[in-house]
Amino acid sequence: MGRLDGKAAIVTGAARGQGAAAARRFTDEGAKVMIADVSDDEGKALADEIGALYQHLDVSSEDDWAAAVRRAEDEFGVLNVLMNNAGILHFSELADTKLADYERVIRINQIGAFLGMRSVVEPMTRAGGGSIINVSSVEGLAGMPFLVAYTASKFAIRGMTKVAALELGRRGIRVNSVHPGMIDTKMVSDAAGGAEIDMSWVGKKIPLGRAGQPGEIAQLAVFLASDESSYSTGSEFVADGGATATHALKL
Repeated sequence: MGRLDGKAAIVTGAARGQGAAAARRFTDEGAKVMIADVSDDEGKALADEIGALYQHLDVSSEDDWAAAVRRAEDEFGVLNVLMNNAGILHFSELADTKLADYERVIRINQIGAFLGMRSVVEPMTRAGGGSIINVSSVEGLAGMPFLVAYTASKFAIRGMTKVAALELGRRGIRVNSVHPGMIDTKMVSDAAGGAEIDMSWVGKKIPLGRAGQPGEIAQLAVFLASDESSYSTGSEFVADGGATATHALKL
């Protein structure tokens, strides 16, 4: 018996990185999974590999969300897990941040999570309940220089999670946020224009002495998607190697 037998999930930003790791673990644990992304080739390849569905989904589009949710219900018969994982980074100092770049991050990270949550309320109500997993960040707990838009979006996800948990609890829908620290994915290099960046120095500053792996976030997502977390809602689950256990005056 898998930990997610009987569950049907949409995972956004699932063509690679944390989303792909979660999609793999969800299917391993018995869930039916829709991989949702804008990277069609990578997403379709992963879906074929693990026996999942692929759906093109621009998370900032209401129409795309409606189509994805409708297809998930049609194919799976039920929808009771959503992992709002899609997100982008943009590095720039506050004074140099262009409005268009700020809006692009907010549109994908924050509005995408909002639309996702809103889109699954009725399907999860019909299913008798469900679990929404919103991927925030340690930047949703504290600020970081050069990440004004990203930090704003991740704080917003943290707050929206709590509002949704309060409103949806009576429907049997749990809503929690996940706060990864430095995870070894391509998102940082993509934000840097594709340049490979040596992030080993970051790992040395973390109590566990290393960056995290996407699979470690996926394991946490499995717990939140499963009935094992049945009394957890409106909560923040941090997986950062201990990065937020200290403050800036650490010697």
